[in-house]
Amino acid sequence: MKFSLSPLLLLALLTACAHAPQTPDAAPAAAAGPVRPTLPGPVEPVLPEVALTDRLLYEFLLGDFAAQRGRPELAAQVYLDLARTTRDPRVARRAAQLTFEAHQYASSLEAFRLWQQLEPDSPLAKQMLVSLLLSGGKLAEARPHVTELLASDPQGVGHMFINLYGLLARVADKGAVLDWLVEVAQPYPKVAEAHWAVAQAASAANQPAQALAEAQQAASLRPEWDLAAMLLAQLTQRTRPEQAAALLAAHLEKYPAQQNVRLFRARMLLEQKQYVAAREEFMRLLQQRPGNAEIAFAIAMVSLQLGELQRAEEELRAALAGTSGKKDEDTLHFYLGQLSEARQDEASALIHYRQIREGERHYDAQLRMAYLLHKQGQAAQARTVLQQVLPGNDAQRVQLLLIEAQFLRDDAHYAESFKVLNQGLAKFPAQPELLYRTALAADKLKQYDTFERLIRRLIEVEPDNAHAYNALGYGWLERNVRIAEAMELVQKAHALLPDDAAILDSVGWGYFRLNDLARSIDFLRRAFAANPDPEIAAHLGEVLWVKGERAEAQAVWRASAQAHPDNETLQAVIRKFLP
Repeated sequence: MKFSLSPLLLLALLTACAHAPQTPDAAPAAAAGPVRPTLPGPVEPVLPEVALTDRLLYEFLLGDFAAQRGRPELAAQVYLDLARTTRDPRVARRAAQLTFEAHQYASSLEAFRLWQQLEPDSPLAKQMLVSLLLSGGKLAEARPHVTELLASDPQGVGHMFINLYGLLARVADKGAVLDWLVEVAQPYPKVAEAHWAVAQAASAANQPAQALAEAQQAASLRPEWDLAAMLLAQLTQRTRPEQAAALLAAHLEKYPAQQNVRLFRARMLLEQKQYVAAREEFMRLLQQRPGNAEIAFAIAMVSLQLGELQRAEEELRAALAGTSGKKDEDTLHFYLGQLSEARQDEASALIHYRQIREGERHYDAQLRMAYLLHKQGQAAQARTVLQQVLPGNDAQRVQLLLIEAQFLRDDAHYAESFKVLNQGLAKFPAQPELLYRTALAADKLKQYDTFERLIRRLIEVEPDNAHAYNALGYGWLERNVRIAEAMELVQKAHALLPDDAAILDSVGWGYFRLNDLARSIDFLRRAFAANPDPEIAAHLGEVLWVKGERAEAQAVWRASAQAHPDNETLQAVIRKFLP
């Protein structure tokens, strides 16, 4: 059984146990982590008298070699056996570490129990056992240990309650967690963090009234505490959003330096679509964090939402002038490029994207450059940009191939697009999207055997890929062959994705091939309502025409042709019936 604990727990195995002071401006997510109490200095454990026999020496060497050679499971089992045999607390401690690293929950729990038993005065052994028990949902067994830890460190009780909830948040039975935490917190009515933890547990257990009452208690006991203020506002927002924002505003009047609270309020105002007020809050935050590109962009995006394009650009340019490093400059150039695209100023967007020559934004900027160049009819330059991009992983390599192939397809270079896709498939023969796109390219070139072979390979790779079944079935329907098999395929696709417009269109077209015009029109209407695609319009109009509803057929074609005047499929159908 695998289990998941905070990475800090592993570190704690190798370091001294010390109380970490609480950060007053910490974000709510900071609640996760191990219990770290301040306890009296360690007492030397009583060590057993065990003779180092040849057998024991062999097992010690085996365990260490296994750990060094990348065999954590074997090392963990060997040391656990040694701990059972020797009952030496040092060996038990090593066994606990190794079983933890090997993600062996049951063995790790046994090792920690044994370590705590052999070294009862070790605060670290007790702390780690508690963490493991809570993460595994063993609340009853953990309770006496937690009670002892809390009582042993009155000054660190608040911090321990925050960390306790971080561990309890992983337990599936939220009602049991709430009941357990209420009992554990009962001796600490004046500890704000105890009420905060209970409030979190009550919220997770869908007890909103209890959660709100506990959050109010926490905020009353520690009115300056940012986590309590944000939790109270978050719970209040569910039923009284305007009051929640007002609570945070009042808190910031008293404690204006708390940046996380200000950011929390700004985001809350955005959710409530109070854009002007949100922008004011972001601007105050930017004064506290001058030169922060993310906040500057948030301000600009709010201005954009308000239709103030010029102001948005000025705000980003002002942020760019105040940047302190290349990373922020790249981020702001990327955002300015995005803003220029939103304003349909593609020339300015290209200028900004070209400024980004490295870093985490470089890849996305290159893709945007290629897209804009292709859109402007500079197909060769767009492909050159794509071919010069240095991908960071296989996913990006596949994405670049797909984009280049799509550019070629858009320009009606179908054979060359197929060639690019095949080159990609040679490198990534089981990549689903490459298989699908290459199959469609083969179908476009009327290489039907290749099309079918690739689609069937895709179905082997992804047996529940609805679009693969739909593509094969629709291909047969379009060529008016193997109609019964084709209907089985598109109906299977429909069962997997019942609301997909393209699949609804295929089923409707299949019923047309079977001369069931009523069912055909029903499916095609549903498809067209979900996505007024010109090819769906072509099918719907054709079936309506054949059924005798010619006025409606012409109306469907006419409206779609106005929106998509260059669609070849639609124009071909119109010419067929309205020469």
